Amino acid sequence: MAEPIPASVASQVFPEDLPLPAEPEPAQRPPEAPVFPSLQHNDQSSRASSEAPLVSTRLGEADNDDEATVAKPFVRTASPDSGAPRAHTAMPDKDDKTPDRLAYKMHKFNLYETASRYYIVGVDVSEKWYRILKIDCTGDGSELSMTDDKIVYSLKQMNQLLDTIDHGNRGTGGIKLRCTTWGLLGFIKFTGPYYMLLITKKSTVAMIGGHYIYQIEGTELVPLVPSRFKTDSRNTEEQRFLGILNNLDLTRSFYYSYSYDVTGTLQHNVTRERENLAKGQFTASEDDLNSMFVWNDYLLQPAVKALRDPFDWCRPIIHGYIDQAALSIYGRTAHITVIARRSRYFAGARFLKRGANDLGYVANDVETEQIVAESLTTSFHAPGPRLYCSPQYTSYVQHRGSIPLYWTQDNTGVTPRPPIEVNLVDPFYSAAALHFDNLFERYGAPVYVVNLIKSKERQPRESKLLDEYTDAINYLNQFLPVDKKIIHKAWDMSRASKVRGGDVIGNLEVIAESVLKTTGFFQNGDGETSPMSAQNGVARTNCIDCLDRTNAAQFVIGKRALGHQLHALGIIEDVTVEYDTDAVNLFTHMWHDHGDTIAVQYGGSQLVNTMETYRKINQWTSHSRDMIESFKRYYNNSFLDSQRQEAYNLFLGNYIFAHGQPMLWDLATDYYLHHANPRDWSNKAGKGYINWYTPEFLAERKLPPLVPLSRSIRARPVEFFDDYWLEYYRPSTLSSFPKMFAYKMNSTIKYIPFKSTQDGRYDLSPFRVRTDADTHAESKKHRRGVSLISQAGSPLYQQEGVDDDTASIASGQTASRGIQRWLQMPAPQGRAPHPFHRAAFPPTQIEEAAPERKNSTMPEKSEKSKSAQWTFQKAVIESLNPTVEEHEEADYVQYIQHPQQMPLVTSTDTPVDVDASEYQEYVSGDWQAEGLMVTGDEEEIALYAEMLKVGENPLTVTEEDGPKKRYKAYRKWLRGKSFFKQQPLD
Repeated sequence: MAEPIPASVASQVFPEDLPLPAEPEPAQRPPEAPVFPSLQHNDQSSRASSEAPLVSTRLGEADNDDEATVAKPFVRTASPDSGAPRAHTAMPDKDDKTPDRLAYKMHKFNLYETASRYYIVGVDVSEKWYRILKIDCTGDGSELSMTDDKIVYSLKQMNQLLDTIDHGNRGTGGIKLRCTTWGLLGFIKFTGPYYMLLITKKSTVAMIGGHYIYQIEGTELVPLVPSRFKTDSRNTEEQRFLGILNNLDLTRSFYYSYSYDVTGTLQHNVTRERENLAKGQFTASEDDLNSMFVWNDYLLQPAVKALRDPFDWCRPIIHGYIDQAALSIYGRTAHITVIARRSRYFAGARFLKRGANDLGYVANDVETEQIVAESLTTSFHAPGPRLYCSPQYTSYVQHRGSIPLYWTQDNTGVTPRPPIEVNLVDPFYSAAALHFDNLFERYGAPVYVVNLIKSKERQPRESKLLDEYTDAINYLNQFLPVDKKIIHKAWDMSRASKVRGGDVIGNLEVIAESVLKTTGFFQNGDGETSPMSAQNGVARTNCIDCLDRTNAAQFVIGKRALGHQLHALGIIEDVTVEYDTDAVNLFTHMWHDHGDTIAVQYGGSQLVNTMETYRKINQWTSHSRDMIESFKRYYNNSFLDSQRQEAYNLFLGNYIFAHGQPMLWDLATDYYLHHANPRDWSNKAGKGYINWYTPEFLAERKLPPLVPLSRSIRARPVEFFDDYWLEYYRPSTLSSFPKMFAYKMNSTIKYIPFKSTQDGRYDLSPFRVRTDADTHAESKKHRRGVSLISQAGSPLYQQEGVDDDTASIASGQTASRGIQRWLQMPAPQGRAPHPFHRAAFPPTQIEEAAPERKNSTMPEKSEKSKSAQWTFQKAVIESLNPTVEEHEEADYVQYIQHPQQMPLVTSTDTPVDVDASEYQEYVSGDWQAEGLMVTGDEEEIALYAEMLKVGENPLTVTEEDGPKKRYKAYRKWLRGKSFFKQQPLD
């Protein structure tokens, strides 16, 4: 049994709470001792009100009797120094296999509150080891004060510690559970106290190498003020800052991981770990974060200043898109993961952030990585163990970003396409030089620029940027080595998609193959028993917005890379995968979701032009969808982007409140928030106009070779370097397949028609092109339902339920076949078909093949369901096959033929068929006797005369107009009634 917590240890956590009582044994504790909830792992965060009583179970109380069988107790005889390094921190006995460095990786936290402090209790994934963080609540806006004692507690010791804290604060209400969280995002301050941002809800979106990646589903902002502190409601500035921060929805497309560096590519992460192993170093992944993609970097700064190891408690998050799906190949499973990381530099909305800033950061900078891995083993390691040498992992990285020039678009008007203005023409292209040097640093050389903007326009708009961008690349290429020059491929994709016979996809496939040959892709291995390769360079794709055209081009490049990756894994023989296969359809859906998410983040709406648009297989139903998305994008850009930009500037720390400075909402522009002061960067020694690049960045990227590990490293288990086992397999935890992410993941196997596989009529390969024969393989099966019978007696259409024999992954082509089948339905009897469809659809009659009742007591619910099914079928037929009545058809024919029967020469002779003329009634009408004057009572005549009267100021409503009938709605509106909820006027 664990020893009681000494007073010296407790004094480090809560020195003001002394004197401390002697801790009694569990059996001798008074019955009124406080209790604390159990820290059990689940996907729902529990929330307890500060006023609610604490639950009646202690931390892990159910396991107290059997604690020795779960984990050995942590016995500590002396209090270690809080400033001591980790190696000297008291840890479990050597018999326990939990490594030192992994005990600090906490996965769940409980937030406790006293009158003057917050206590965060963290627990590792195995729920064996606990730590505690103390945060002082000042409320006066002073500096943040936090204490991390660096001590690892067992379950009983943490319960004893919380009991002691509660006893020391019993005079002020004791300790209460505030909430259970999944992580700490950081701290932020406006005009008053600090706020603590917590993750309250998460969901699993991907698993890489046994490490889970989560999406934030809920957050909570907790003010660090004493419990009895009353906020000043008169501080409207603080409330307005909070309202601006709430405009940024952190529950949409923000991701984090406890054990995998989501800010770096797979190639970067594996290379770093292999280099550290070769040097004998053990550094945490948080020490090598790519700050460009850490969106809560500003919120983490207070924790970085106050704590020695802030990432033991705080989680870095990225913004973008992550999705994962499984590809089933005759029992083999390959996981496809798409990760998009948006840069936090020069981030903002569409028309408010264009081009590049002085530091070379571009707008809409997104790095997209696709990881294809075969799931033979879970971890990154090969047998041996050869650490981080598994040959089952491949990846490919692409980049998109605005054109790195100084250009803007003024959206203050109402035009949906504002003119493009090149604000500054730099003869040395300094911004572009800084940007490409940064790309060399991140991805190596060469950089393959795929430029998709328009080249020919009636009024030069995008073409102005094309000329300037071409000159910039030509200037920068003068000084680069021959084999490291920037490759510029300019192609007017918009024009190619509109001309008749233009093969957009074919041209993109040629470009994609050239890109793959230039950059290569990353394949992990040891270089001895399995090959390994690194990606050198990157494909940088851009259009004017880097949304629709860019996403289509990146998809084609990604599809080509997918073929190379599957070939490298030994799954397919060739290096290409065909369209309309289950594999490519699944990949297409992932990239459509990727493009929609990136478009919403930058442009305010989803993609307007999708892959179906450029493949020219989209249907008429997509036109309305494209119009809606265009309007949504215009509306967001015109009215909502400024609010979103303010939220970005506040969250990212571009704007920091300071006394004497203008408020965020008073700034006429945020130009100075994103561009450096010329006095600051002009005095710094730059690289020069000729040697604008860093030569070290141009060196070829190679994976570190496999080197023999030292004896001390070989003696340690694999869990010491990469604890994927505890996180992924969760030993000693009851689980089930429906709750496992790998089981719930989207997969091609879910779309296989299993009934067709029983007699071998369906090819299970996800690389087989699905044709019409596959879709209609089971269409000849007759089922009871509603059938359309032609005059010859053959059924033309049969109402059936959803048949999984004909199911496949939905794509543009499959959707096209479905629409065509609907359009070929004949019209019901008694309704004439449309004149244009008369030849295509012969007269038919409808028979309702009602199922025979086996007994007279058929449930009424079934009859209603069948009736509703028939009603829906009839509605579908009538809506997709418009028909007209006989008299309507006669009127239409007369309307069409009338111009053909009119004489070309007019004469005074009376026509022969004057009696049958449609104008005879008009010529002989009553108007000749009564005249054309308006008839009616005096009131109507007076009202008509009043309507014709136009005053001196016709747009001004005067007092005399008040009693008039036509201003009735206006009078109601003046009294406060909604103008749009009124009933029609009499």
